[in-house]
Amino acid sequence: MRYSEFWSLVDDVFGDAYGRTLAGVQVLTELDSRTAVQALDDGVDPRVVWHALCDAMDVPDERRWGSDRRRPAPPAR
Repeated sequence: MRYSEFWSLVDDVFGDAYGRTLAGVQVLTELDSRTAVQALDDGVDPRVVWHALCDAMDVPDERRWGSDRRRPAPPAR
C-alpha cells in the first residue's frame, strides 16, 4: 500500500476532517503506543498502520477498503 492510498482510505472510511485528526491523535497499542502519523513517520508500512487503525476503531473487514468496491484488497496482514 502506498502512502497516498493510506490517506485516501482514511478520508473515505473516516471522513476528511475526522480521519486526519484521528490519524494524528489516536494512540495505537498495536504500534507500540504510537499514532498512525508517528508510525508512518517512523517507517512502518502503511498497510500495517491501516490495519492497526481499523482494528482500534472496530472497522469491519468489509468497510476497510472504502466505498470503491472494485478496488482490490491489499494482501492480508
